[in-house]
Order: sequence, then structure tokens, then C-alpha cells
Amino acid sequence: MKDNELELIAHLSELRRRLMIVLGVFLLFFAIALAYVESIYQWLVSDLDVKLALLGPGDVFWIYFQISAVFSLAFTIPIAAYQAWKFVLPALKENERKATFMLIPSLFLLFILGISFGYFLVFPIVLSFMEGLASDGFQQFYTSEKYFSFLISLTVPFGLLFELPVVILFLTAIGLLNPRTLRKSRKLAYFCITVTSVLITPPDLVSDILVLVPLIFIYEVSISLSAYVYRKRLEQSKLDQDMSLQK
Repeated sequence: MKDNELELIAHLSELRRRLMIVLGVFLLFFAIALAYVESIYQWLVSDLDVKLALLGPGDVFWIYFQISAVFSLAFTIPIAAYQAWKFVLPALKENERKATFMLIPSLFLLFILGISFGYFLVFPIVLSFMEGLASDGFQQFYTSEKYFSFLISLTVPFGLLFELPVVILFLTAIGLLNPRTLRKSRKLAYFCITVTSVLITPPDLVSDILVLVPLIFIYEVSISLSAYVYRKRLEQSKLDQDMSLQK
């Protein structure tokens, strides 16, 4: 077997091992969240004026499963980022290793920030709008399964979108992305952000702006951070070349 084939097999084995670690950590945090899920559920529904209904005995399990999965995802993200960092570590220079390692805690914080933005700002606006539409001609009746599926679909995407700056920083630091590409893709990115904002919010201008402006701001911050890291990377590369020539 050729050396490059052996190297590929070794990389695939390493990737498989790290994916198994991430899966194991997710299941561990899932089990922990499941042990406290009833308290989490009571906290999430404490502000509701009505009690949520169940249509079947299996609904309770599915609701608890979704809540536990989201909490497990939040705590697994930095572990997954660390495993990804360890996987690409041999290809990174010393300064790149330190810079990318410092990004890992930010993933957890930004995910929580995004979830909070969706839960405390976007979700109440959307729910209020939906209730306003149904107030005249419909009797409002919420099931727990539908309510939490709706809640999670509005909050988790924000948690992931808020991590965009860190992902872009990491890709820039390892040389897979540069600010020039991001600037060229600005029109397409704005279009995707606008479509996303319209799809996940009620059809009114205020709601669209409340979501659109933060997402555009995140993208522009990502470009600025990418430019800074890219510039530092070029400076370090030039310095390394100068030192190599001096030797």
C-alpha cells in the first residue's frame, strides 16, 4: 500500500475517533439535561398564560427529547470545536495554533447569545403576531409539541448564525478563507440574510428589521475580523520568510 494511501487511512481513522468523542460528549450532556429537563420545561413555560396540551402520551417524551438535545448541543459545541482544532493542529503554525485555540470558548458564548436573542426578542414578537392573527376568528389552542417545535425552530438557527464570526476567523486563520472572498460574496450574503429574515419573522417591517440588522452586522463584523486575521497572517508569513533568508 502506498504511503499516501496509508496517510489517508490514518487521517480517516483520526477523524472517526474524534467524531466518536464528540458523539459521546453529546450523549453525556444529553443524559445530564434529561435528568433536569422537567425543571427546564417548567422554567420555559412559566411566563405562559395558558397550559399547554398533550395529544398523546408520546408527546411528553418528544418534548423532553428536543429540550435536552438543544441544551446538549450548546455544551457540545466547544468540545466539537476543540476536536476539530486538534484534528487540523499538525497543519497549523505555532502562532496559528494559539490564535485558533482562543476561539473555542467564543463558540459557546456566541451560541448562547444567539439563542437568547431568538428567545427573548424574536420569539415573543413572532408569537404575539401569530396570536393577533388568530384572535378574531379562531380559538387558540396550543399543544406542547407544536409550541416547542416552533420555539426551537426560531431560536436554534440564531445560535448557529451568531457563531459565523468565529467560524470565519478560524477558516481565515488556517488559510481556507480571506476577506476578499467575503467582500465579493457580500451581495449574495445580503440576499440570503434578507430571505432568512423574511422567512422566520412575521410579514411586517419592524420584525424583519429586528432580525435583518443584527445578521448584517454579524456578517460585516466577520469581514472586519477576517481582514485583521488575514493581515496578521501575511505579516507573520513575511516575517518567517525574512528569518529564513537570514539563516
